[in-house]
Amino acid sequence: MKRFLFALLVLPLASSAALAQNAPAGDAAAGKALWEGNTALCKNCHGPAGQGAFGPDLAGRGLNFAEFRQAVRHPWGIMPTFTEQQFSDKQLADFAAYFGSLPKVDETGKWRVEVSAAMPQGQQTLVNEGCAQCHGETFNGPRGNLGAIQADFDDFKNLVYNHTTALPQHRQMLGGNPNGNILMGNFNPTRVTDASLREIYNWVHDDIGWRVPFQARLSKGEASGNGVTYKLNVTNNGLPGKGVTAQGVTIRLIVPQGANVMNATGAGYQGAKMEGQNMVATWQVAQLAPKDQQSYTITLSKAGTQQDNLRGNIKWAAPAPKITKADDVVNIAPAPL
Repeated sequence: MKRFLFALLVLPLASSAALAQNAPAGDAAAGKALWEGNTALCKNCHGPAGQGAFGPDLAGRGLNFAEFRQAVRHPWGIMPTFTEQQFSDKQLADFAAYFGSLPKVDETGKWRVEVSAAMPQGQQTLVNEGCAQCHGETFNGPRGNLGAIQADFDDFKNLVYNHTTALPQHRQMLGGNPNGNILMGNFNPTRVTDASLREIYNWVHDDIGWRVPFQARLSKGEASGNGVTYKLNVTNNGLPGKGVTAQGVTIRLIVPQGANVMNATGAGYQGAKMEGQNMVATWQVAQLAPKDQQSYTITLSKAGTQQDNLRGNIKWAAPAPKITKADDVVNIAPAPL
C-alpha cells in the first residue's frame, strides 16, 4: 500500500520532469511578437505586457514551459482551455521565455471593461465572467454571430462551451471559411455555469438585442482613366430565413485628405460632402436581408496611403441597441495597399 501511495506522489513529479526535459526551446522575441499581435488576445485579460488585469500577472513570475502549458491546456478559474491547434507547445515555450525576460510588476493593471452597478444584471455577469474583456461591454461580435441565426440558448451555450468546434460549424453554415483563426478557447461549464450564461443570453436577447452581421470589404485601388477606382462589397452575412434584416442602412466612405471623388456607382448614392475635416461619400439602402449584397465603386483623384487610406463604416436604424444611446457600427477596414 505504501508503495502504491509513493507511486501516486512521484508520478506527477516524474511527468513534469519529463515534460521539462523535452520542452521546446523558447524564443522571447517570438513570444513578444505573438503576444502583441492580433492572433492572440490573451493580453485583453492579462495586460498588454503581462502585468495582469482581469487575469493574473505573468511578467516576471518565473513560470517555466511545463507550468505555462498546464495553465493553458488545463486552466483553473474561469479561463477557457486553448487547444494545440490554437497554440503549439513551441508558442507556449516562447510565451514562457518572453515573460521570464520581464521584471515582476509592482501593481497589476485595470480591467479593460469594469463592472458598474448601473448595468443590468446580465451585463454585469458579462463583465464579471470576463467576456467583456475581449468582446466589449456591448458584446458586439457575439451579438452579430447570434443575430445571424437569431440563436436560441442552446446555440449560445454550444458556442461558449465547445467554441473550437462550434465556431467553424457556425461559419460554414453561414457560407464562410470554417478554417479561419479561432481566438477563444472552450469554457468549462462547472466554472462558467449555465445560470451565468442564461443571464448573459437573456440580456442579449431581451435587453440590448441582436446585431446585424455585416461584412464589408474594400478592394485595392486600381488606376483608371481619371484616377484610382476602389470596389466595395457589403453583405448582410446572416442565415436566410433566420437572421435579422437591417433597416435604414447607411454606408460611409471617408476619403483621404487631398483626394476628390471623381465618380461613384451603386444604388442609393447620396454624393460626397465635408463632415468636419473629412470628405465623406455616402450611400443609403432601405433594407438588407440576410445574404443581400450591395456592390459599389468609388474613383478618387489620388490613392490613399498607409497613414491616410480610404476607409469607412456602416450604420443602420433597426434593429438598434435598446439600452444604450450608442449606435451599432461596423467599421470598413482600410483598402489594401
